[in-house]
Amino acid sequence: MKLGFVTCVQLGFSCMDAIYKAGGELQVVITLKDNKAKNKSGRVYLDEFCKNNSIDLVKIEHVNDDDVINVIKKYNLDWLFIIGWSQIANKRLLNTPKSGVLGMHPTLLPQGRGRASIPWAIIKGLEETGVTLFKLDEGVDTGPILSQYKIPLTNSTTATELYASVNNAHVNLITHIVPKMLNESIKLKEQDNSSATEWEVRVPADGEVDLKGSVVTAERLVRATTKPYPGAFIMVNGQKHIVWKARLASEHSENLCLEFKDGLLECIERELA
Repeated sequence: MKLGFVTCVQLGFSCMDAIYKAGGELQVVITLKDNKAKNKSGRVYLDEFCKNNSIDLVKIEHVNDDDVINVIKKYNLDWLFIIGWSQIANKRLLNTPKSGVLGMHPTLLPQGRGRASIPWAIIKGLEETGVTLFKLDEGVDTGPILSQYKIPLTNSTTATELYASVNNAHVNLITHIVPKMLNESIKLKEQDNSSATEWEVRVPADGEVDLKGSVVTAERLVRATTKPYPGAFIMVNGQKHIVWKARLASEHSENLCLEFKDGLLECIERELA
């Protein structure tokens, strides 16, 4: 079984390491050129890992370049993982590895196709979410599923906590699936499109707290957009206050407290933008 991997961030690197711990190996790793995406969150450089494991490392401009197609053909790859990569793979790339291209999505597909999966799971008040390992196709998170890992949520789960759980879920899925890949015993399950939901992209401006809305909604928004995201915010006398942590309160305290029609929100941790 010949495997390749495309990544440039820590999450992908953790999955690469998990492949080796699960008894697999990589023929080639593809990453961005060193001068690209230097400020990208979680950006990593894979030279040392590849050298230590005798993996050929190829640095590219874009995943759909001819160079990438040639690399896949050169190493006669069965599967190519693309994890932690913002560029969208085109049809030609998807069809080049013999068995296909695999990716991860941080929801239990077909629920939550689209963007901003971690914030939306908290904002929507879900009881559980998870990560899905699936075969990429030309749609948006529509390909057949190899495996899923469930993550329970509570009414106190923050984006910081869920982000870490999602990372751990990626590693667990890799650890689970690699032995099956090596034994050629994986099974693909088509998604039930009739139960699919799509979540919209979010931008920093969506983090503004609506003082005319519900205190429950506001508290969820704070948990959903805290670090590593931009944070929920309010405007006070023309100044932007980012709220990193808050809680439902029964009375005013020395902290800034926001009044809603259905309750009080105490801002425990905040800063001026």
